[in-house]
Amino acid sequence: MNTQQPLNKLPLFSLNSVQMRTFHTTWLMFFVCFFGWFGLAPLMPTIREDLGLTKSQVGNIIIASVSSTIIARLIIGKLCDTWGPRKTAIRLLIAGSLPVFLVGLAHDYTTFLLFRLAIGVIGASFVITQFHTSMMFAANIKGTANAVTGGWGNLGGGVTNMVMPLIFAAIVGFGYTKQEAWRFAMIVPGIMMLIVAWMYHRFTKDTPAGNFDEIDRSNSVKAKTDWTILGDWRIWALTMAYGMCFGMEITFDNVASLHFVDTFHLSQSSAGFWAGIFGFMNIFARAMGGIVSDKVGAKAGMKGKGILLAIVLLLEGIGLLLFAQAGSLALAIISMLSFALFLKMANGATYGIVPFINEKNVGLVSGIVGAGGNLGGMLFGFLFKSESITYVEAFTYIGYIVIAVSFIVMITRFIKKPAAETASSAAGNVAFAE
Repeated sequence: MNTQQPLNKLPLFSLNSVQMRTFHTTWLMFFVCFFGWFGLAPLMPTIREDLGLTKSQVGNIIIASVSSTIIARLIIGKLCDTWGPRKTAIRLLIAGSLPVFLVGLAHDYTTFLLFRLAIGVIGASFVITQFHTSMMFAANIKGTANAVTGGWGNLGGGVTNMVMPLIFAAIVGFGYTKQEAWRFAMIVPGIMMLIVAWMYHRFTKDTPAGNFDEIDRSNSVKAKTDWTILGDWRIWALTMAYGMCFGMEITFDNVASLHFVDTFHLSQSSAGFWAGIFGFMNIFARAMGGIVSDKVGAKAGMKGKGILLAIVLLLEGIGLLLFAQAGSLALAIISMLSFALFLKMANGATYGIVPFINEKNVGLVSGIVGAGGNLGGMLFGFLFKSESITYVEAFTYIGYIVIAVSFIVMITRFIKKPAAETASSAAGNVAFAE
C-alpha cells in the first residue's frame, strides 16, 4: 500500500502510519479543546454564587460560550485550506489556551462573560478534526473515520463534567477556598492544550504526502468556492438537523450540572458525574451514527441516509420530552441516556451525508452545517436565559422543535446525482479542502 495515499480502512489501534498518528492526535486535540471549552460548566453552581449571577446572566454566559464558535468555525475552515490543518490546530491551541488560563482573573459578570466569549473560539477545533481526518481517509471509510474522531473529541465535553469537579475538590482539599479553587482548576485544561499543541507539531502532517508547504498544494485544491450552492435546500435541512443534535449537545453540556443541582438537589460533584455520563456516550454513539449511515447508504443510497437521520432526530425529540417530564432522578437518568444515544447518532448521521452533498465544495458545506450546530445551541440558550421559563419547560419546547425538524428532514430529498456518483472516489480524497 502506498503510504502517501489516504487509507481505505481504519486500523484503530495502529500508530504505524502518518494517517493513524494524525487520526489519534487530531481527536485528542478536539478532546482537550472541548475539555477547556466546557471546563467551567460543572463549576457554575460555585461560580454563580461567587460572582452573584442571576438566571438571566447565566443564560447570557451560556449563549456567549457557543456564539463565538459560529464565526470561528467558518473562519477556521478557510484557514485549514490556507495554512493547513496542522498549523491551524497548533495556533488555535496556543491562542485558545490564554483565555482558559486567565479566566480565573474574572471577578465580575462582565469580565467573566468576555472570557467565556473568548474561550468559545476553541470550539472551532471540530472543523480542524473533520478536515484533517478527511485528508487522511478514502471516501469508503470517511464517514466512519469522521464520526469516530468527532465522537471521541466530543467526549471531552462529558469527561470535563466529571473531572473538573474532582480537580476543584482536590484544590479545596489543599486548603484553598471555593472561590479560589474554580479559578486554579482552569489551569489544568490550559496545560493540556499546550501539551497537545506540541504533539500536533511533532506527530502530524497536513496530508499523507506531507505538509502543504512540502507538496504542490495547487494539485490538491480544486476550483474556487461556488457560492451558488447556498441555494441547495438540502444544506439548510442538514444545518437545521445539526442545530437540533449538536446544538442540543453543547446546550446540555452547559446546563446539565445546574439542572441536576437545582431540580434534584444534587451536590456539584454528583451533578457533574451524571452530566458527564451524557457526554461519555460519545465514545461509541456518534461513531455508531456514522457507521450505520455508511451501511444504510450502501444499500439505500442518500435517500436512506436522510431517512435514518430523520428517525434518530425523532427519537431524540421524544427522549427529550420524557427527560423534561421525569419526576425522579432515576427516570431523568434513563431518559437522558435514551435521548443522548439518538442525539449523538444524529451527529454522526448528519456528517455521514455532508461530504456527499456537493463534492466540489465540501469545506463550505461542512462549515455551514457545523456553524448551524452552534447556532442551534445559541438559540436554545435564550430559552434557558428567560426568567419566565423554567429549565423543565425549556427542555420540553426543544423536544417539540427537534420533532418538527425531524419531519422536515424526512421530506427533504437527499438524492445523489448520477454524475456525482462517479466522482465520489476522487472527490473523497480532497474532502474539506475547499
